[in-house]
Amino acid sequence: MQTQNQNTGDVKRLVIIGANAFQLPLILKAAELGYETHVFAWAEGAVGAEYADRFYPISIVEKDQILEICRQLKPLGVVTIGSDLAAITANYLARQLGLPSNPEETELIATNKYAMRRALATHAVSVPFFKRVSVDDIGQESEFNSILTELVDVGFPLIVKPTDRSGSRAVSLVRTRFELERAIREAQSVSFEKCALIESVIEGDEYSCESVSYNGEHSILQITKKYTTDEPHFIEVAHVQPAELSDETFLNITKVIKQGLSALYIRNGAAHAEFRLNADGEPRIIEIGARMAGDFIGSDLVQGSTGYDFVKMVIQAAVGEARDMIVSPHKRFSAVRFAFNTDDCLRLQKFCATYPDMVVRSFFEPEDIWNSDVTDSSTRKAHVIIATEDNAVLAEFLRGLA
Repeated sequence: MQTQNQNTGDVKRLVIIGANAFQLPLILKAAELGYETHVFAWAEGAVGAEYADRFYPISIVEKDQILEICRQLKPLGVVTIGSDLAAITANYLARQLGLPSNPEETELIATNKYAMRRALATHAVSVPFFKRVSVDDIGQESEFNSILTELVDVGFPLIVKPTDRSGSRAVSLVRTRFELERAIREAQSVSFEKCALIESVIEGDEYSCESVSYNGEHSILQITKKYTTDEPHFIEVAHVQPAELSDETFLNITKVIKQGLSALYIRNGAAHAEFRLNADGEPRIIEIGARMAGDFIGSDLVQGSTGYDFVKMVIQAAVGEARDMIVSPHKRFSAVRFAFNTDDCLRLQKFCATYPDMVVRSFFEPEDIWNSDVTDSSTRKAHVIIATEDNAVLAEFLRGLA
């Protein structure tokens, strides 16, 4: 689709960073709201390109090249969802253009797990033991051995992850020194800055919190229960809303998350906080992203379970409008489940055939790759999103998950 009146003064232009499947709901919502969409992304995998008014096949890391085009476009806002890397570019562009954004500090802190840990600790938000190991440390064998010894003294198990990647890439739980060294090297190999973050394990069930901020005021929209694979990589298998929590626990979570959002200087737009609840029901933050969650949590599940149009809110924050908290019709439960192999795909296909009215959307990769290895979130084989009032249907959808 190509808009013809791009140069007229009354066009409401919106710049969108990214065009993969997670960005598609954003592109469609912007068009629904009457915006002319200018979408920037690498051409490969850009499924949203055909829905944009104008698509620019430019990598999202080319910030200054995109900025020059944006200066000519004079958009009302710059926005993205579900991607740390895209969020860096979107916030940079918005800030340079004088549009609603977060401070420069947020770009670093909210997209670098080590910087985030330091910021949370500085603002008295409880964090586990953490340490960064750079590729330079590995280059000096005596220093690296000293670091390994220090980490062994902290005690196993430990979590190792890249400091600056998402989507469960190279995240490992390690129990021995041999596993630790291998995990550090793997994490560094995929890190943009070639650094690994090592943390002590936070025990408890895992959750996430979805929120939106406007001029520094934080609104908590929903709490999500997360299901992952076992160690060592903890890849997401399913997400369910709402999480079953007591009122007291919910209030405690919102208090801690808001502290965390302020510690990261998040003032405008969506945020996605991942945390665990310990045995006493106290939240312990794993990380916070200054963006909407991926895995269809923000784009689909929040509206499915609360009625809040989260994608619309993100656009409103980007153009400087107060968020619209109107609640539309919704279901009691909303969930997404992912497939990792042929058995999973067949089971989800059977569910779709049995409960077609409950299925919001589904996607399956070609059958010939159903049994290829799943190494991170991007290599899962299928997903199915549902919304339902029926406890039994939800239980069937989640059957087999611990």
